[in-house]
Formats: sequence, structure tokens, C-alpha cells
Amino acid sequence: MSERPELALRAKELDAADELAPLRGRFVLDDVVYLDGNSLGALPVNVPDRVADVVRRQWGERRIRSWEEGGWWTAPERIGDRIAPLVGAAPGQIVVGDSTSVNVFKAVVAAVRMADAGRDELLVDATTFPTDGYIAESAARMTGRTVRAVTPAELPAALSDRTAAVLLNHVDYRTGRLHDLPGLTAAVHASGALAVWDLCHSAGALPVGLDEHGVDLAVGCTYKYLNGGPGSPAYLYVRRELQHRFDSPLPGWTSHAEPFAMSASFAPAPGATRGRVGTPDILSMLALEAALEVWDGVRIDAVRAKSLALTDFFLECVTAYTEAGRVECVTPGPHAERGSQIALRCPDAGEVMERLIERGVVGDFRHPDVLRFGFTPLYVGFADAERAARVLGELLARTG
Repeated sequence: MSERPELALRAKELDAADELAPLRGRFVLDDVVYLDGNSLGALPVNVPDRVADVVRRQWGERRIRSWEEGGWWTAPERIGDRIAPLVGAAPGQIVVGDSTSVNVFKAVVAAVRMADAGRDELLVDATTFPTDGYIAESAARMTGRTVRAVTPAELPAALSDRTAAVLLNHVDYRTGRLHDLPGLTAAVHASGALAVWDLCHSAGALPVGLDEHGVDLAVGCTYKYLNGGPGSPAYLYVRRELQHRFDSPLPGWTSHAEPFAMSASFAPAPGATRGRVGTPDILSMLALEAALEVWDGVRIDAVRAKSLALTDFFLECVTAYTEAGRVECVTPGPHAERGSQIALRCPDAGEVMERLIERGVVGDFRHPDVLRFGFTPLYVGFADAERAARVLGELLARTG
């Protein structure tokens, strides 16, 4: 379909009024419409020089001295405190390090260990990212529990005095559905169990409110909406009131109360530090720290408002540019149920996404038939949304 001038004009006006528009200049971008920040965020402009400094000066010149002089040793907690405001947590409750999968394992096993002995069942989100399910099954075997998969909608009815802990995703990675973290956490607590949340697809895109809603433990990656880079370290949140009871299944020398004493027996460090395991991955960790500087002065509420406006506008443009029935939106319409992505179902989704990328619109494909478009409000604009929908319409008209 041809360009709709009224949509292009509205996009221009919306971009002109956007308070977050100047943040685009904090990223390395080109003329591609990049809608895959829910898989890998764009590179912040300050990161390359910072990484070069870490390699050439801190490692190259200071060498071992940088553990103290460069703040390497305290980086996991320091960077955790940088992430904390983005997920609604007070300082001292987040430690950065390891992968999301490792942190899910730590959190789930620790949650089960904190539960009453008679609670023998672990509930896991049936719609979760597969790895979370794999780890939940392993954690259940290791702790002598059983695991049962339920959808978030089924969870309240599935809770019982047998439930030890529940592992849930805040946003469904396929559809972009936002689950009710406050309500589900309250239901879990009412049953006497502990709530573990995976924030990979929500942190940096919308308010989370970990402290406000009494979440027990949470994990998340940093390479999506937090723009930390490929494979950047994940993080683990342990609510302050539970930290003295947090019994990690992976105790390591850096989570010891006296790490350099090299004691034969383990004594856990106080606070969130006991969530550490081994030597911090300094290069990627300090790249993440630099990347987080793009958040200076940014309100997460403003990010959420723009995210909803962007996804609303994109859906309007998709409707205008595509033939009725050619695609089906599987992302919920109500704002309270939507993350920061739009998922469209179409029979030839894999081929369509390949053609979109060739035309300079980058999203991704999820088997078997989902086109996924992630909207990162820090650098995606309304003109990007209009262009993506228009190119999609053109391609679908040719292949219909």
C-alpha cells in the first residue's frame, strides 16, 4: 500500500513533541528501523571508549591493582544499585553477575529452601521462556519437590498449602503480554509461598515495583532494554527482609563473608552479596555500567508512557497499511496487559521477517508464525513505527 500522508504527518508531530526523543543521540544507530531491542539493545555511544579504557589502562597499565583502585571488586553491588531504580528497588538488594539462567537457578532453589518443609510443590509459568522451565524441573529434582506448569491465569486456583515457590515471567516473550505482578505476588503470599519473577522483558521498558509489591526474589538480563551488550551479566534481586535466609545453591569464594581468608568452611556474606558466586566478569560488567549511564535523568514512567503510545500508533498503522485478516495481533490491546512489544501472527512469518530485514526493518521471528517487534522508547520514534508498518504492508500485499 502507498504511504498515508496523514500517518506520516502524525508521526512527525509525535516525534517533535516527544520528551525522550533527544535520547536517541545517546546510541549508535543508522537509518535502519531497529525493533529488536527486546532481544539485543542498541550500543550506547559512550561504551566503546569506556571499554577501551578498561582494557588499555585498567587492565593494561594497572593490572591487578584495578581490583581495588578501579573498583572492580565492588562492581557487582555498585552496578546492582544502578539497576535498582529501574525495577523499583532500594539500594543493597541487587547483585550483578552470571547469566539469567544461573540466577534463576539460585533464586528458585533458595526460595524452595526458605519455604516450610511440608511444601512439596514448585509451580512454574507454563508460558515461560523454555530455560526457566528446564531449571525449575532441575531445582525440583534437587530439592525433592515436584514441579507443575500452570498459566498465570490458572495460578491463583493452583496455589495451595503444598506450594513452596512460584516462578513467573513478568512479560511473555512470545506475545508481549504483561502479567499482573502485584496481584499474582499477593496471591502467592496469601498461600504462604514465595514469588520469583523473571524480568527479562520488562526491566527498562516499564515500572516493575519490586519493593512496593513485596516480590521475594527476581532475576533479569541486561542486554535487552538495558542495552548492556551481547551476553552482558544478569542480576539477582533478594528482598532485604529475606537476605539473612537466602541460602544459595552455588556458594562461591566471592560470596563468602571473608573471601580472602580462603576458609575451608563457608560463611555467607551479609546482604545481596551472598548472591555472588565466582570472579566477576569485569569486561562485560563495566561495559554494562557504562551503558546504564544512558538512563541518567530518565523517568521510567515517561518510558512506559512512550512505549504504550508507540505500540498503539504502530497497531494503528498496521491496520491502515495491511489488508484485513492478513495478520493477527496476539499482543493484548489493554495497556495493563501489554509489555513493550507487538507480536503479529501470519502464516509466512519467517519469510516475511527476512524480507523486512532486507528492507531495513529489523524485528524477529518466533516459531511457528509470529513476527515480533520490540519498541525501545529510548531510541525508537514514531516515524520508525510508521515506516515499519508501511513496509510490512507493502510486503504482505506482494505475497498475499
